[in-house]
Amino acid sequence: MGFTVSRFITLQFCSFDSFWGKAIPWFTQGDVGHVDAVLPDGSLLGAQHEAGLGGPDVPAGVQIRPANYGDTSGMTGRIRVPLPATDGQADTFWSFLQAQIGKPYDVTAIEAFIAGRNWHDPDAWFCSELIAAALEHAGVFPYPLSSPANRVTPASLLLVCSALAETVPA
Repeated sequence: MGFTVSRFITLQFCSFDSFWGKAIPWFTQGDVGHVDAVLPDGSLLGAQHEAGLGGPDVPAGVQIRPANYGDTSGMTGRIRVPLPATDGQADTFWSFLQAQIGKPYDVTAIEAFIAGRNWHDPDAWFCSELIAAALEHAGVFPYPLSSPANRVTPASLLLVCSALAETVPA
């Protein structure tokens, strides 16, 4: 499976009207609790903790979900960030994400906000860590992220990305 890419990498940040959807923004002191990459056809690629988001056969973890999966799962406060990227950066970003499809959601990531872990560990992904690793791998950030080894939250990633591009309500 391949992707057609543009000169922008668009990310969609949001929250969910659920226990964890409210707990993550509260705990991380941000307005958002989730992030997906927006594919050219509008579908969303990201790491989700819950199976069935996007359809009954969509497992948890890193998956491509329909553009409207948030409509039935209580998605709120959508913000899009179109990050400028060269063709090479966009290709590398999407190749990295494609290689992660099927990997599990990192269920320890929430605990790691307190306990610690390496957010670069490629065996399982928390949503913002997956996207941050892909952006870093593609060279979209001019320098490696300087963050604690245990934590890249959706809110902190939105802050970094908003320094590179305008945020747009979705």
